[in-house]
Amino acid sequence: MTKKVLIPTKLDSTAREFLENHGGYSVHQEEEADLLELAKDHSDAHAFIVRSEKVSPEVIDAYPDLKVIVRAGAGFNTIDINYARSKGIDVMNTPGANSNAVAEEVLAMMMAYSRHLIPADSSCRSGKWEKSNFMGSEITGKTLGILGLGHIGQLLVKRASGFDMKVIAFDPILSTDRAAELGVELVKDHLDVFKRADFISLHIPENDHTRGMINEEVFAAMKDGAVLINCARSGVVDEDALRAAKKTKKIGFLNDVYTKDEAGEKSVADIADIMLPHLGASTREANYNAAQFAAKQLVALDEKGVGSAIVNRDIPVGLDPSYYELAHTLTKFCRQGFGKNSQLKMVQTFCYGDLKKFAEWLVVPIVCALDDGFNRSLDHHAAVDRLTSRGIEYTAGDADDRKGYGNSITIDLFAHGDNDQTLHKASIRGTVTEGNLMISRINDFDRLYVVPEGNFVCFIYEDRPGVLAKISSSLAEAGINIDDVRNPHSDCGKRSLALLKVNQEVSPQVVADIKGNIDASVAFHVKL
Repeated sequence: MTKKVLIPTKLDSTAREFLENHGGYSVHQEEEADLLELAKDHSDAHAFIVRSEKVSPEVIDAYPDLKVIVRAGAGFNTIDINYARSKGIDVMNTPGANSNAVAEEVLAMMMAYSRHLIPADSSCRSGKWEKSNFMGSEITGKTLGILGLGHIGQLLVKRASGFDMKVIAFDPILSTDRAAELGVELVKDHLDVFKRADFISLHIPENDHTRGMINEEVFAAMKDGAVLINCARSGVVDEDALRAAKKTKKIGFLNDVYTKDEAGEKSVADIADIMLPHLGASTREANYNAAQFAAKQLVALDEKGVGSAIVNRDIPVGLDPSYYELAHTLTKFCRQGFGKNSQLKMVQTFCYGDLKKFAEWLVVPIVCALDDGFNRSLDHHAAVDRLTSRGIEYTAGDADDRKGYGNSITIDLFAHGDNDQTLHKASIRGTVTEGNLMISRINDFDRLYVVPEGNFVCFIYEDRPGVLAKISSSLAEAGINIDDVRNPHSDCGKRSLALLKVNQEVSPQVVADIKGNIDASVAFHVKL
């Protein structure tokens, strides 16, 4: 029996041809078709291949036999992935298919802006000859700043090299070795990109951590005459802050992304120097690649169960979801201990007890904790690939159950420090007890048994009397109350750990003051 596939969008015919030639599929393709209308004759569809079409619960309910939705592209915000999962439907995307198209669009926008191509064309068509009014500038030799060196960011680096541009970038998990391979200067703070670059291109996801991050502070740091290009997501830019900044300095803004992809007035119309209708993926080549990837992934899922691009994956039967959260929380804590500007080199995990058989699954929440842009519904292949693309090695250690740790996870992170190239190691182990996440060890400080929930400050220092009192006093002076304390000493008795749960966030300045006052080797705040 053939499986019916609906393609209700303008997508390269290669998807339909591939599926039909493969056999076992009947394909109905109709440009700009309404999925609810199609349900009248095709409610028995096995799969959709869509682009920007909205797949709502109402649409999903109209297709009782639906098993797979493939987004021919990267973003899947138009698909209700949670409702799809509740109906047992896998949602997949095709990451990387459009990357080169977006990278080339960034360069095209930069050149169009620098040479005034759009207004010059309009002027010339109207019969004018305003050559002197359109004196431009060259992008060759300029500094390009990139936020986010994923698929698109790395391709942009390669394309910009043809213009002899100096490229600086900020990526919180890219290794220095990988940056060197790309020929990129990796900076330690995203503000450094805005202070130094002539052009800044955004290639970051929109989430709770990045929404509005291109704000007043960022625009204040930009050079006069610098240009911001947003082909990522509209929500990462604070439009009001940009509007205010453009009143006091010359800042170019080139935009291709909006809250909604639809006709109508756009909120950035008064501040954008170039506006495009989300054309990043609109090339014949990208359309072909996305169509090919979508068809091949559907076949691979149906025939071999390969679901590396599933974006709404279930946690497997037998794995307590608490351990999934534990892996994420432990990694977040451990990462914070290095400082936000440290460069990761390697991630190593040890899964003990019954967790051994779920070791691959637990890589996903670990990578999510390291990289906000990674979707936790993807599988371990995608997670490891994400690390590899950033120049970070991943290894799964052989856990020795004779140690008696029960069902627990150890996560070791290796990174270069904030201000040196020495490789440092941070290690943490945890478990779940009576339904509660538990940190049992930090580095060589064991038997902590701390529930990782709320605000914590952590200090490691040379053991001596009176240090804990100094920490408590400094926190009290800052109006911060202590809820719980762990203060173990290392086996050799030379170092101590002060892990304090506090009632509010502790500012970087207070942490830095305490660190200097007690001469701590490690000092940080983390909210879990």
